[in-house]
Amino acid sequence: MKILTGMVLCAGLLGACTSSEDRIYFDGQIFNAKLRKVERQRDVFTVTVKPVSRSLEGALEAGRYEATVHCVNSFGSSDVIWTAGPDAPQSQLNITNDTLLLQGRCPNAL
Repeated sequence: MKILTGMVLCAGLLGACTSSEDRIYFDGQIFNAKLRKVERQRDVFTVTVKPVSRSLEGALEAGRYEATVHCVNSFGSSDVIWTAGPDAPQSQLNITNDTLLLQGRCPNAL
């Protein structure tokens, strides 16, 4: 049991480590961007990015990046159709509690 606990602890510690070389910077900052599928639809998604206060431009690009990676990995295309996207005027962006919310879909869904 002690060995199993030790192995789980080591795996958790190693999984939490991300070398600075593997991090992607946007406008010189690191953002926490997460993509979630909407109601089990692989093509429709929301992306949350925080903290926006580091750099609005960086947060927008971090969200765009997450969406592009999702569409490429899921459908083989970098195309994204935004319903609330990073190119919207600043007054129309959905920012709440230092978190940016973007919404879109991958157009090549089957």
